[in-house]
Parts: sequence; structure tokens; C-alpha cells
Amino acid sequence: MTAARGAPDPASDRNDATREGVTMRAVVQDHYGDVDVLRVDERPVPEPGAGEVLVRVGAAGLNMADWHLMTGKPYLARLALGLRRPRATTRGEDVAGTVEAVGEGIDRFAVGDRVFGSASAAFAEFVVARADRLVRTPAAVDDRVAAASPMAGFTALHALRVASIDAPVGDVRVLVTGAGGGVGGFVVQYASARGAHVTAVCSAAKADAARAFGAHEVVDYASRDITQGPETWDVVIDFAGARPVSAWRRVLAPGGHLVLGGGEGGNPIVGPLDRALPGALATLTRAARVTTLLATTNLPDLERIAADLESGVLRPLVARAYGLDEVPLAIEDLRGAVHPGKLVVVP
Repeated sequence: MTAARGAPDPASDRNDATREGVTMRAVVQDHYGDVDVLRVDERPVPEPGAGEVLVRVGAAGLNMADWHLMTGKPYLARLALGLRRPRATTRGEDVAGTVEAVGEGIDRFAVGDRVFGSASAAFAEFVVARADRLVRTPAAVDDRVAAASPMAGFTALHALRVASIDAPVGDVRVLVTGAGGGVGGFVVQYASARGAHVTAVCSAAKADAARAFGAHEVVDYASRDITQGPETWDVVIDFAGARPVSAWRRVLAPGGHLVLGGGEGGNPIVGPLDRALPGALATLTRAARVTTLLATTNLPDLERIAADLESGVLRPLVARAYGLDEVPLAIEDLRGAVHPGKLVVVP
């Protein structure tokens, strides 16, 4: 779980400042719960404030953050999200679209510019976003591909940075779990592009996707427990969260580094902290180097993602697009890991 997930965004409060008489369709919820708490409603189109822009949404990316915000789990997160009910009632954290209006002090963007980045409440026809959380979409990049990239890209870049694979590397062996999914797929692409030898762990149904991302070897987790074999890796990046820290320590090479992310099926109260604490203990006792991801939204990484999309270093797989009315199904598919790669919503 990353800090970007559910992090309060002041721009989301701008939904209270609206364009008189102009409405839009948006996916909203009044209470925490399963997908049945979601509904499509008519809402006023928000007005951008100082330092903000109004974006006509071309596509919005789906992330596990949307499930966390919808359910209010882990419960500890409700201290920030709202104890009894969500403070922000519209879902969607990643967006791509066209600038419709700009607020005071904005000179980076103009009406008509194509942009992508982070914006709370993106499952809607329009959304207000902070200008410093957006960049221009490369001309050859589709809105759906751009919308699939921010949160997964932030997390992947941070994972590789803490594992010291933020530049071309030599003979480094990297194991990635959840490698057929959104974030894992981004990590595989980045790591292989930087010269690492990548072993991807995923379901058999996503093996072809993992190979297309650049994995040198693919392991089906249902037929082989990678933690019980003789092989070792210099870096293990675990997004699946299905194995304890102690299991991954067995397959770390001397001086190896374990990076923990995801773990969506973990403790419903504290979430990934139930894995972070054993990891911290292992690091303190020098039994292994273990880092729990704490990625955040930031403009330099977003600019890097845009450049990598333009150059082809990053090639997101958008497996399916859903309409606003299909967002409950989309979140169920996301939670069930039904499709490889990324899912998006198209208003």
C-alpha cells in the first residue's frame, strides 16, 4: 500500500465550488462498503481554484486505492479518510483528459491541452486537479494508456529506486510477484529495460503478459512455490503479499533486498503494517534488508513517466475499459485480478 493511496488532496475540496447550472455524471458513495455503495449521480461541474485546472476526463485509471477508499479498509486508514463515512464521496485517483478551464495563477497549461496525472474524484465527466500533479500527455499516447500510468508508475519507480535499480544495472537478478498486474507489470518493464534479469511470478493466465512486459522467466505461483526452491535473487519485489517476510528471506542472495508492496488481502485493521513490522525487525537485526514501499505523488516522477511513455520504455497494457455505470464491475474485476495489466474507466 502506498502513501498516494487515499492521501488527502486539497483539490478534492474544490468540488464545493461549482459552475452554476452545469452538471456532470459522477460515481459517488455516501457510506463505506462493497461495490453496492457506488452509484452514478448528477453533480455540479466543479470550478477550479487558484493553482488548479478543470479537466474533461478522457479516461480514469483504476487502482487498489479505489477499493481501499470504497471499503474504508484497512480501518486504520479511516483516521484520514473519515471515521464513519468517507469525507471524499467520489472515487478515482488517476486521470487523463483535456483542460477545460484554468484557475488563477496557472501558466503551465491552457484550455485544450491534453494532460494526465493524479486527481481525486476522477470517476466523473469532469474533475478539478492541482496543476502540480499534472503533466502534458505525449501526442502519440492515448488517454486510456496515460490514465493507466500515474499511480502504478509512481510505485514502480519508487520500488526500483529503493532497490538501487534506478539506473542501468549489470548482472542483477530480480524477482517480481504480481508481475502480470498493473504495478508489477510496470516494475518488470522498468527493471528489464535497465538490464536486470527478471523472474516474474503470476498466474498462468497472465504469463504471456509478463513475458510481453520483458520478463526473462515466468513462474506460475499455483504450480510452484518459488520460496521453497534452491534459487536466490538479489532483489525480491513482492506485490502479491501472499508470503511472509521469513519465506522471502530464504530466497534472498547475500546482501539481497526485499521490497514489500501491496498485500491487499492483509490485516483488515492495520493493512500492510502486519508485514511491515516483521520487515523492520529483520532490517534492525541485520537478518535482511527489507523496505516497505511508501510511494507518493510527485511531479519529477510524473514527468519521467510521461517521457518513458513517449519513448516506449513504458508500454502499459490496458486490458479493459468500463463506463461509469460499470465501475462496480470494474472494481470487482480489479479485486479479483481477472485481467492482466491495467483497467480504466471511460466516462
